[in-house]
Amino acid sequence: MVRHGQTLWNAQGRLTGWADVPLSPLGREQARRLGVWLQRERFDRVVASDLQRAVETAHLAYAEPEERLWALREIDFGELDGLLWAELPEEHRQALLRFDGFQAPGGESVEGFRSRVHAALSALPEGRLLVFTHGGVLRLVLRELGQEAFLPPCSVVGVDWEAQRLLFVREG
Repeated sequence: MVRHGQTLWNAQGRLTGWADVPLSPLGREQARRLGVWLQRERFDRVVASDLQRAVETAHLAYAEPEERLWALREIDFGELDGLLWAELPEEHRQALLRFDGFQAPGGESVEGFRSRVHAALSALPEGRLLVFTHGGVLRLVLRELGQEAFLPPCSVVGVDWEAQRLLFVREG
């Protein structure tokens, strides 16, 4: 699983959920550099979130995704999407840091997000898949596998989802 490359919103510290923001020039370069590492590997299928930052990262780093899945999107921050971290009310900041009890106004709860991501990952076909997604999805997966991390853009997490086993983390 790969976190997409940097966007301008990421660089500014803005919450970036379902807003379909593109990669920044640095994000495109990060994806190309990741591609040097990924090209040594072979995958049965390339899958991505349907948001352009994930699709573009896939295209630049490895190949055009064969499938674009809405269910692999970042958490829906609703009315908070695009806000700077410092602009968030303290209770939202604390709930996001805990990653429990968070419900975005006009958006998604962490529990709803967890259910959506679990369903999407469990429905993927068997095989060696390369999945381009978002930081929140990777954070959720790592937490499910006993790790806590905020990963930078173009980080890669190796997961055996069926066995619920973390294989490796490669920070971008």
